[in-house]
Amino acid sequence: MRAAVFRNGNIVTDNIPDPVPAAGQVLVKTLACGICGSDLHARKHAGHTAKLMKHFPGRQPMDLSRDIVFGHEFCCEVLDYGPATQRRFKPGARVCSVPVLLGASGPQGIGYSNDIAGGYAERMLLTEPLMIEVPNGLAAEHAALTEPLAVGHPRGGQGRYPRR
Repeated sequence: MRAAVFRNGNIVTDNIPDPVPAAGQVLVKTLACGICGSDLHARKHAGHTAKLMKHFPGRQPMDLSRDIVFGHEFCCEVLDYGPATQRRFKPGARVCSVPVLLGASGPQGIGYSNDIAGGYAERMLLTEPLMIEVPNGLAAEHAALTEPLAVGHPRGGQGRYPRR
């Protein structure tokens, strides 16, 4: 499949292997993906970003000698399911997700991994319980803003904070 790949300090288009869903994972087609300021920072300051990732428990730092496919702000279309899934959404359903893939080796961040392609690829893997369906009529380009809006929301979906 085609992807925009971060390689040797540049972003280039290339073919990468198609992802195959494991237990609890869903194969999706990328419909829209935002270009986050974090992606731009990572591209320009990849060495610094990789060093910072070492301080997050359970997070595998990026290996800059290997390819990385950025993209953690996305809207996708469900294509197929891996084993041990509930198949909550029909193929063709549009979804967004928390940009984390759960697998046998533990959680991995989508978009800053050498092994997990982000939304700058034609297809990617998502964790079924972390997906939400896009409401009818919402454009994929707008749905891709779900992650940055959730991060920027003052309550972050977690209870109520006192007003200042």
